[in-house]
Amino acid sequence: MAPPPPAVTDGSKTWAPAHLFDSGKADGWDKIHTHLKANEFRSAIATAFELPQGDSFTYHATASVNLAQAEAAIHAGRVNGLHAWYVEAVGADSNEPAPDSTIPGQPGLRIAGYPPMPDIQAYFSLFDPTKSAANSLKSLAANAKKGSLRAATAEYLQSKRHLDPSITVPKYKPSATAKSHENPALDFWAYSCVALEYAGPDANTSLVKTSHQILPVYMHHFGCVVPSWEALQVISKLADGRNVLDMGCGNGYWTLMLRRLGLNVAAVDSGQSRWRTTWIPDTIVTDGIQYLRRRSGCPDMVLLLVYPIVGEDFTRRVLDSYTGDVICVAGTQNGNGYTGFKDMMIDEYMSKEKPGWEKVAQVPLPSFAGKDDALFAFRRMKGEDGG
Repeated sequence: MAPPPPAVTDGSKTWAPAHLFDSGKADGWDKIHTHLKANEFRSAIATAFELPQGDSFTYHATASVNLAQAEAAIHAGRVNGLHAWYVEAVGADSNEPAPDSTIPGQPGLRIAGYPPMPDIQAYFSLFDPTKSAANSLKSLAANAKKGSLRAATAEYLQSKRHLDPSITVPKYKPSATAKSHENPALDFWAYSCVALEYAGPDANTSLVKTSHQILPVYMHHFGCVVPSWEALQVISKLADGRNVLDMGCGNGYWTLMLRRLGLNVAAVDSGQSRWRTTWIPDTIVTDGIQYLRRRSGCPDMVLLLVYPIVGEDFTRRVLDSYTGDVICVAGTQNGNGYTGFKDMMIDEYMSKEKPGWEKVAQVPLPSFAGKDDALFAFRRMKGEDGG
């Protein structure tokens, strides 16, 4: 078994996860937020992860960029369709789109518009842990102008949302005695919504095939998708005191956030992907399928898959090898084939191939510009064989 990666940021001699939690460096967060408000993305990342000036690390993911290039793309704004998140198909009999609504390389689409700042702020307020996510989504719809991008987003997210009545998600109540719920990834994600003019997915988001140069930076530091308070609470409620198996844990951000809520989490990853920041020091570096089989399918653990890969039939083999009764999956909910299965969403697969399971949750996650993610949760129905 390979040794676990330490909790470090490549290129920093001083950074540690605790520096971004529990107000470990309050003055540091003041500087981070000052940089973000000034649209100084490069300086905000460098401050958060204690990187040297002139850092030239190349982030490889959907694109290959360094911090200077990512910031330049942010400052370029809408140039060359960089903010083309809201699109509509151009029909054969439609009028020629205006030049400023075209999308380079995608002649069959045109830009449907850009959301105003209040609607962007309303979108990321859906993930305010001190508020009810369900009520915030209702407000998003109630306060939307008819025919607006906001109305389309609210209608779409409401149509997808599902939470079994047996799962109650409490609102976060800050106090002097309770451990604080800090979520650095959420702060940076909210900034990205403002900088990139993103106010949430709609029914056409699956048509968006591009992303932004900011995404590789976020993926390297925080992972593929941001956990929300609601999603973490859903996992916690379903675990009900049992251990969680974070299969394919990546850089361990979700594991850390769950542990901060008091859950015992085993983090397993093959170690094939490279991350600039690693949040936990005890990742079990091994093949996930073998890990499950050596432990009789981990019948007493909750299985968590965050952005499971498409390819090599990995997701299918993990689900077949697991013998427990709760599966949670963070991934796409619009059928773009980006996570789990290239030809169907995870809930479609479970309905078709795992009829002994019921979907008990599908709640939206903070989605990066042009993406549409959710936490799905499934529970094995009573009387179904765990083998």
